[in-house]
Parts: sequence; C-alpha cells; structure tokens
Amino acid sequence: MSLPRRIKELPPGRVAAAIADDPRLIVPIGTCEAHGPHIPLGVDTIIVEHLADDLSAEFGVLRAPTIEYGVNVETRRPSPGNGAVRKKTLHLLLNDLLASWEATGVREFILLTAHGYDAHQEALATVITAEARVRVVDVFAVHVADLLTGQDAPLHGDEVDTSLLLHLAPELVNMKAAEDYSLSEDERRRYRRVRSPAGRPTLASAEKGRLLYERLRERIAQRIFRA
Repeated sequence: MSLPRRIKELPPGRVAAAIADDPRLIVPIGTCEAHGPHIPLGVDTIIVEHLADDLSAEFGVLRAPTIEYGVNVETRRPSPGNGAVRKKTLHLLLNDLLASWEATGVREFILLTAHGYDAHQEALATVITAEARVRVVDVFAVHVADLLTGQDAPLHGDEVDTSLLLHLAPELVNMKAAEDYSLSEDERRRYRRVRSPAGRPTLASAEKGRLLYERLRERIAQRIFRA
C-alpha cells in the first residue's frame, strides 16, 4: 500500500518531482477545542489528519503539515487546554503559507477541515492566491444522516465525532464520560450545518465510525480527486 506524501518528511528534490507530477497540495486544518468530557481536544485535527494521509496515499498528492489551530466557538468560560486564533489571524496565516507553496509550483490547494463554525469557515473561504485554485472541503458537509441513530446532522462532540474517534483512535475515547446534550437556538446559529437540537454521543459506536469514515473518504475522493 502506498504511503502518504508528507512534505515535512521529504527532501526538496522529491517535493519538486511530486509537484511536477501533480501540482496539488492537501492542507489539513484542525482545532484545539473541547468537544465534551469523553474525547480529546484535537478530535477535529485527528479526523482531518487521517483523511489527508489516506487521500495522499491513494492519489499520490502531496500533503502539507497540519495547521493545528482554528477559530474556536466563543464560550462564556474558557475551557482548559483550548487554543485558538482569530479569524483574521488564520486568514493571514493561510495567505502567507499558500503564497510560499504557490511560488514553488503548487497550482491547487485542498483545505480540509472538520470544524463547521462560521468564522472558521469564512477564514478559509476568503484565502487569496495569485493564480492557484483553492478548494475548501468541509468534511461534515457530506450527507451522513442515514448512518446516524439520534441526529440528522453532525454536531460538536456528538454521535459523529465520537463514533469516528472510536474507529480511528479508540484509546482516546472514554465512553463512561460521554453525555448527551441539547443546543440552544443561539448555539445552533453558530454553525452552518446544524439542524439537530441535541448531540447524542452515547449512541456512538466503532462500527458506525467505520461507516462514517468510509463515507467521508469516498465522497471527498469522488468529488475532489477523481472529478
């Protein structure tokens, strides 16, 4: 099986050869943000890193180092360990990074994110390049309602996040601490895709996570890489 083409692990000559062969670059963008007492702060990051590695390996496309921080949801109380940047900061960081990679021949950027907060999405959607194409892939824009038991769309630290982690990194999940929760109207308005009034992490399972991951990977592969 092919290995992912991580540019941080490659010498310049191999990077140049890969760009000449396929001038696309996958850029995974995570967050460091609490998603409940049962899963780690980096759940968004873990999901996009797995997808970036698998897609890079399958299609031979270069994969950039992960950007570990995003624009977090504003909360009344700071949560231990949360690390965030402002929308403007993330936007400027991506502008600088993409400009440097574009100068070396990259002609298409695939920004992978699993964080649906409006401000975070806007920072990605407004990135500017000289000529290169930028494609923002919101992982959870993929339809998964038919794979869920207690929700009709992904939420925060929910049935989807928890199931995916039970599949990808089960040692990081503490199901005994999982708690179902309800969202207020104000909280629901903060996300583009949210329709469900409640998150149900207690309904998560590793098998559900396997099916979800396969769905996400295949749909992204079909729409972005095979098209």
